[in-house]
Amino acid sequence: MIEAGRQTVHRIRTPDGRTIRAFDGGDPEGAPFIYHHGTPLCGRLPAHVVDDAAAHGLRVITYDRPGYGESSRLPGLRVGSSALDMQAVADHFQLGRFATAGVSGGGPHVLAGAALLPARVVAAAVVAGDAPFDAEGLDWFAGMGDLNTEERDVMEQGEEVYHAYLREQAAELAGSTPDELRQAMASLLSPVDSAALTGEVITHMHATMTEALANGIEGWADESAAVYEPWGFDVSSIDVPVRIWHGEHDRFVPVAHGRWLAQRIPGARFDLRPDDGHVSLIESSPSEIHAWLAERLAAV
Repeated sequence: MIEAGRQTVHRIRTPDGRTIRAFDGGDPEGAPFIYHHGTPLCGRLPAHVVDDAAAHGLRVITYDRPGYGESSRLPGLRVGSSALDMQAVADHFQLGRFATAGVSGGGPHVLAGAALLPARVVAAAVVAGDAPFDAEGLDWFAGMGDLNTEERDVMEQGEEVYHAYLREQAAELAGSTPDELRQAMASLLSPVDSAALTGEVITHMHATMTEALANGIEGWADESAAVYEPWGFDVSSIDVPVRIWHGEHDRFVPVAHGRWLAQRIPGARFDLRPDDGHVSLIESSPSEIHAWLAERLAAV
C-alpha cells in the first residue's frame, strides 16, 4: 500500500537513450492517468492532489519533462515530442489505455498526447493551458502579466542572451525564499490568485521550481522556445474527449487561450470559471478533474 500522499520514484530509459524520472502515486490498482506539470516545475505533486486521485480510484503518474529535475534534455524538443515520452512512460508502467491531464505549461503536452496517441489516450483534461503561438485570430499576449511578456522579449534577442537571463532567474530563485518568489510573480497575480497563493501553495511551488532547475535551465529554455514554434500537430485533429477549464482572471495564460482551444478542438467542453484566476483554479479544481477522468476511464 502506498502511503497517503506518497509518490514512488522510477527512472525510465527511453528508446533514444535518455532518462525520464517518473512518479507513481494514488490508488495502485486504480485507472491510470498521466499528469503534466507546469513551467518551470518538476513532476512531484502535492500530497493532497495525490490523495484526491486515490479517493477517486485513480492512479496518477507524473514525470519530469526533458531537461527538468532528473530527466535528460531532448535536443530539438517540440511540443509534439511529449507524445513519445508519454508512450515510453506508459509502456514502463505497462499501461494499456490511459487518460492525461495537465495545468498551465503542461496543457500543450496534454494535447500532444491526445492528438498523437489516439489509440492510447482515453480523455484529456487541460487546466489554464496555452494555445499555439500561431493560433489564427488570437492576440497571444493580450491580458498577460509583464513577467511573461518580458521573457518573450528577452528570447527574441537570441539564445545566448535568453539563456543568460534564465540562469540569472534560476540563481535568484535558488537563493530566494517562497515569499520572495511570490513578490517576483506580482505582475502575474490577479487579486484572486494573490489570495490563493497561500504559504503552503507557494512553498510547494518554490520547492518544485528549485528542484526542476537544480541541474540547469536547459529544460526551461527548450520548452519555452518550443511553445513559440509549430507544435507538430493540429489541435483540430484531436478525436478524443477533451475538457478545458480556464479562469476569467488569469494573467499567466489569459482566458482567450482556453476559449480558442475549445472552439478549435472538436467536441471540446469549455468550463469558464468567472471567479477564478490561474493559481486559484489549479488549486481548486483537482477533485472535479479527477471525477471527470474517473468517469471517462470507467467508460472504456
